[in-house]
Amino acid sequence: MKHHDSIEQADQKLALAIKQLQLWHLPATPINYAVSYEFVNKKNTDLISQIKQHLSLGKKLDNYFINELFQIHVLGQGSFRDDIITDIDELIADVQTSNQHSVKYANGLIQKIDDNVYNLKSKNQQRIANAIQQIESASKSFKQKQQQLAKQLLISKKQSLSLKNELEEVKKEIYLDPLTGLYNKKALNKHLDQWTTEDPHKNIAAIVVSVDKLAQVNEKFGALISDVLLSKIANKVGSYVGDSGLPIRSGQDEFLILLPEVERSIAGEIAEKIRQGVEKLRFVSSKSGIRLPQMTVSLGVNDFKVSQNAQTVINYTRSLVTDMQRSGANQVTVSH
Repeated sequence: MKHHDSIEQADQKLALAIKQLQLWHLPATPINYAVSYEFVNKKNTDLISQIKQHLSLGKKLDNYFINELFQIHVLGQGSFRDDIITDIDELIADVQTSNQHSVKYANGLIQKIDDNVYNLKSKNQQRIANAIQQIESASKSFKQKQQQLAKQLLISKKQSLSLKNELEEVKKEIYLDPLTGLYNKKALNKHLDQWTTEDPHKNIAAIVVSVDKLAQVNEKFGALISDVLLSKIANKVGSYVGDSGLPIRSGQDEFLILLPEVERSIAGEIAEKIRQGVEKLRFVSSKSGIRLPQMTVSLGVNDFKVSQNAQTVINYTRSLVTDMQRSGANQVTVSH
């Protein structure tokens, strides 16, 4: 067992974990139970600290937050896996570059040997003949080895491609939200670090997208339906983001879009297109044929330099949406 508990101790903690889930108003799903068990076990200090901090801010523990804790603190998808992936990526790139150089240098050496065969014919005939014979033999042998190297490089290239494909799957597991397919907060932090390294003065437009009244839909139709709706809305939101942009699931019913080198006014226009696109979506239950409620989103728009505290700017942009939703939903607010 992970915590080396006796059967009696495990039973006691199981009961405590179930009770804790009841206090948090969460169902006893495998992931919820795993997080609750870590909490009552009192050894996973980072997990406990994040839960207490979340609750101290008056926030509820929802499926998104619990799943995030599970991925990072229970499965152990910490920063060391980030580093491993980065190191392997760099290693693959270095090997491929070295292989290309090896082929280039080998071809150059072979060409020099071939050229010298002709250059040596102008002096002592016997010595030249011997030199030619030796050089030709060496050239033939080197060509054979070069052909073997080329075959090995081809095998290495195939293995490298296979490994990169496997890494892409691992990256999806680490950097993508499993429900929506959008990036998660780990990907957000990684991109912010990368952008800061590239240019600390890079301007980033931020769009916070909050799904209106998703909690009410969840209560009326259940978590399965609300998850389906959320996934479809996320797909629509992501469709408005170009290759350079970063669409992120940043909360239970919230998305964040980061757009490098996009002016705030342009980001406001994109936000309005997203609002209209989601508003036009129609949902019908595939089983019952019942028409599900029309969904809308409220959006806040801001911008910042990556050298600034991005989280502070995002929190402020989020507050624009929260204030807006108190007075009415399905709107876009651009920070001034």
